[in-house]
Amino acid sequence: MTADFGRSNELQGRLHHLVPGGAHTYARGSDQYPEDMAPVLVRGQGARVWDVDGNCFVEYGMGLRAVTLGHNHPAVTQAVQAVLADGVSFTRPTVHEVAAAEDFLATVPGAEMVKFAKNGSDVTTAAVRLARAATGRDLVAICADHPFFSVDDWFIGTVGMNAGIPEATRELTVSFRYNDLESLRELFDRHTDRISCVVLEAATALAEPEPGFLEGVRELCDRTGTVLIFDEMITGFRWAAGGAQQVYGVRPDLSCWGKAMGNGFPVAALAGRRDLMELGGLRTDRPRVFLLSTTHGPETVSLAAFRAVAQVYREEDPVATMEQRGRLLADGVNECARELGVADAVAVVGRPSCEVFVTRDAEGRPSQEYRTLFLQELLRRGVLGQSFVISAAHTERDVAQTIDACREALLVYRKALEAGSVSGFLHGRPVAPALRGHAAPRRLP
Repeated sequence: MTADFGRSNELQGRLHHLVPGGAHTYARGSDQYPEDMAPVLVRGQGARVWDVDGNCFVEYGMGLRAVTLGHNHPAVTQAVQAVLADGVSFTRPTVHEVAAAEDFLATVPGAEMVKFAKNGSDVTTAAVRLARAATGRDLVAICADHPFFSVDDWFIGTVGMNAGIPEATRELTVSFRYNDLESLRELFDRHTDRISCVVLEAATALAEPEPGFLEGVRELCDRTGTVLIFDEMITGFRWAAGGAQQVYGVRPDLSCWGKAMGNGFPVAALAGRRDLMELGGLRTDRPRVFLLSTTHGPETVSLAAFRAVAQVYREEDPVATMEQRGRLLADGVNECARELGVADAVAVVGRPSCEVFVTRDAEGRPSQEYRTLFLQELLRRGVLGQSFVISAAHTERDVAQTIDACREALLVYRKALEAGSVSGFLHGRPVAPALRGHAAPRRLP
């Protein structure tokens, strides 16, 4: 296809005038896409989306990994419609809160209590606050190899985009390396009796835990009286319904959930040991923790969406479908790259249910310029995505279309490699890291 983005560009300009950054999530920003090729969407169905210019795309990334069953999944939509007519938000808990909590705790091994919220940042920050209260310690140890935990100061102070966060706050977060147990031991030795919690993703798209690593982290936390927190935002309902802790058999003290648990509806959860969670409740004589208290956390629509998702996972195997389609996609694209002689530059890698693509220049260095060129050529051929994160709604036809688009995009990519530059091939400026310290190199006039 030859996509036209005229209406999208007009609306994107209006968004930049009305909304700082032109989007409500930095990863959704127009600076994450080729210039003048950031579609503004109107609807989605399954694995496909349509923009205001009438372009249809096979979508990957799926709502920043929040959609595993596909857009407008019938079971989720019907569940939401069934509760909507009865009202959404009330001054007292509803029966939906009881049922959703029971469904969640039946899904997650080892979790004894749960509290719902609207976004992952809130529940992760609540977990940190709870750990600090339980231990009486102030430091937070995070995995430096994992890109994002929260919008709140305790984490954002560690990234390049940290203007407005006091140095004193930044100093309360320390870091270790994934699959490097010794780096965590060194933190405990350096900060004796000061680390309240260890926060990490048990696995990522590109990194599986080495044998003994998670078990070693668990043992260190047990020995030092430190709270172990798993961020299950991505792994939950994408590795398994019960998350990474179900797959790898290591149970955290607290775990934080969101994204796919609502198939795109806004719902998140903090879950964990009863003795910790009760510090935010009424069954404790200790000083109470302000755990989570949100107006919209228990609204009925999102809880109904979660319950429908949980039901689909009980009756079907969306993870197996995602893994099968993901393997098909990776094998097809990587074979195209080999056939065209660019396998050293472009590759689909990662867990089949959560794949990304790597883009390198002629010297084998990771390249934003060549990444942008690849995105540009995929968009021109009806494929939208900053990654190849798949859903159970992607059909083999969707995958085949994507492989065909990649083959044509790689022909252009190869020409740019042979020319030694994207000049003459790439329209506009390359994409830039979402959490960079300055608007440049994609500053707008």
